[in-house]
Amino acid sequence: MSALWAGVSGGSLLRRSPRRGELMLCVAAIAVVVVAALTMSSSAGGSTGAAGGSLRVSLLIFAGLTVAAHGAVRLLARNADPVILPCVVLLNGLGLVLIDRLDRAEAAAAAVRGGPTPSSDAANQLIWTAVGIALFAAVLWVVREHAKAAEYAYTCGLAGLVLLLIPAVLPSRFSEVNGGKSWIMFAGFSIQPGEFAKVLLLIFVAGLLVAQRDLFGVAGRRVWRFTLPRLRDLGPLLVVTLVSVLVLVYEKNLGFSLLVFGTVLAMVYIATGRASWLLIGIAMFALGAFIAYHLFAHVRVRVQVWQDPMATYYTNGYQIAQGLFGLGTGGLWGTGLGSGRPQEVPFAKTDFIISTIGEEMGLFGLTAVIVLFAVITVRGFSAALATRDSFGKLLGAGLAFSVGWQLFVVVGGVTKLIPLTGLTTPFMSYGGSSLLANYVIVALLIRISHDARTTAAPAAPPAPAIADAATQHFRRGR
Repeated sequence: MSALWAGVSGGSLLRRSPRRGELMLCVAAIAVVVVAALTMSSSAGGSTGAAGGSLRVSLLIFAGLTVAAHGAVRLLARNADPVILPCVVLLNGLGLVLIDRLDRAEAAAAAVRGGPTPSSDAANQLIWTAVGIALFAAVLWVVREHAKAAEYAYTCGLAGLVLLLIPAVLPSRFSEVNGGKSWIMFAGFSIQPGEFAKVLLLIFVAGLLVAQRDLFGVAGRRVWRFTLPRLRDLGPLLVVTLVSVLVLVYEKNLGFSLLVFGTVLAMVYIATGRASWLLIGIAMFALGAFIAYHLFAHVRVRVQVWQDPMATYYTNGYQIAQGLFGLGTGGLWGTGLGSGRPQEVPFAKTDFIISTIGEEMGLFGLTAVIVLFAVITVRGFSAALATRDSFGKLLGAGLAFSVGWQLFVVVGGVTKLIPLTGLTTPFMSYGGSSLLANYVIVALLIRISHDARTTAAPAAPPAPAIADAATQHFRRGR
């Protein structure tokens, strides 16, 4: 913990040798994951025999993947921030432990019923982790300078919209899961293209705002104390945002709509520094929420469940109610890894893994996880502030904000602070699409931080020659 705090506060070791400090933090993260996995396995009664051997192999593979990710950063972005990757490793590893814990609970329940043992989601997630780290290294290899991405901003925007539209136009049997049309499923393979569309749309928004920053900040009509932009200047951004939100509402992926809209609004505010944009965005959101509530039944159901989940405990409110029971059972210290009953919550591996953390690791453990996400977000903002080009500042800030904003939406939904949206927790929830997309985000943040630390500061102007220096005459006093 002291090493992590030193990394967050910019300790001398990380300043002198960032890659050595990153390696030490990664080793510490692996150690925490190993202790958590062994504790969970011991409580679940599977620390010996075939289960114990499988766990040890999985831990060795995860350690090897971590070393590979560190090696990619050392080779391709050696000046990058040394804290982001270890935090991601720790979150990913804890997610694997929790998924394995839920796998064991499902296997035990199947044995009681006399049914077949379900396949291991933890093993699948480990495979996705390997693919995610490979994609992480590939992004670092391809994107040698983050500023080059600005040249493809409009292409990224178009590609993002296409990815969002594909599930909407596909037949339900190829795109619908649990009532939401946000997947592409074919021959046993499934992917959620919206996760990758999010990254592409953020690149587009950053490029557009940089290209038209003056028009967003200066041109427009003055109304009272605010400057409203001209519609033709706002057009491309409005089209992409509104189409994205409408498509996602049609697909019943409301959480992703909130994620995209909130992140774009934050980037516009960062680019212009005008509070009027926040007011305009909040007004648009309030109007859209009012319309969606009256037009779409599933939106009304979400709001009603949020208001009183116990009123529909045996139907729509069962999931959120069980999640709240789990958080209450965990208390401050938790029941201990492997000792709770998080499997009682539907979708505990995906939408409600926060409830699993709160039940078995307690409020303190959940707070530690939130702090790790806060560290990633803060270090991402720091990298964005340190880079010298406007595109890098906006892209880095948008990517960092998206990670923190997504966690807020997830935790807010599970704790009933806001209506439940169905988003997954980055790096921890089960799912390949989310994991891959978030590793792309981390790769871009590391690239931006490397470029910010590598770019030399502008040289000071040369001192004037003595012959050109101004002279003054003084009269000698008597």
